[in-house]
Amino acid sequence: ANIAIFKLQSGLCAAFRDSLLSEGFVEIHTPKMLGVPSEGGSEVFEVKYFDRKAYLAQSPQLYKQMCIVGDFRGVFEIGPVFRAEKSDTHRHLTEFVGLDIEMEFKQHYHEVLHFISNTLVNIWKILETDFQEELAVIAEQYPFEPLVFRDEPLILNFADGIKMLHEAGYTEQGAMDDLSSEAEKALGALVKEKYETDFYILDKYPIDERAFYTMPDPENPEYGNAYDIFLRGEEISSGAQRIH
Repeated sequence: ANIAIFKLQSGLCAAFRDSLLSEGFVEIHTPKMLGVPSEGGSEVFEVKYFDRKAYLAQSPQLYKQMCIVGDFRGVFEIGPVFRAEKSDTHRHLTEFVGLDIEMEFKQHYHEVLHFISNTLVNIWKILETDFQEELAVIAEQYPFEPLVFRDEPLILNFADGIKMLHEAGYTEQGAMDDLSSEAEKALGALVKEKYETDFYILDKYPIDERAFYTMPDPENPEYGNAYDIFLRGEEISSGAQRIH
């Protein structure tokens, strides 16, 4: 099973890269030792860099944004990400391989949501088709249910997700608070039951729960043009339109 997992990881990265290259994206390689922390929302590893301090990159975010400002249509990177997370869970890793993209859009940031969704669906279909043997081997040792997803993305507003939770009895979740891990799991189960998909996007997050550069929703500035992407009740990606 271990070899099959490595093959699956290799196939996933190849599908991600091939999909983006075919759309005209440029692969970039950003620095991983920085003079200042790259993000304020996560803990950072501090290291000694000769006679001064340096920090391991938490994200290639600022470099990606610089590329778009520099007239790249779209860029991506497959590379290590370092987070000084002390939480002992399967989703809090001190080092992981990030699949990052940054892209321009023409009219509305939902173009990005549809593009990411199409990319993910394409990857999953490739894995299901080209790696059937590896998936079967992994399932023997680590049983799992087949992934259920739609070709077109299911996009729910954050407020509608909160309403679903409250109607199901999860009233401890605040209407303007970021989702707890328990709420994410609960909402994922509710979405699966109602819409028959493991994959969905939660859009229009409360502006105070997102990064400083998030564009406010022009129709309701208490919320932002920001989203999280969920798979089986867990966040796998997030993003936002930038203030410009």
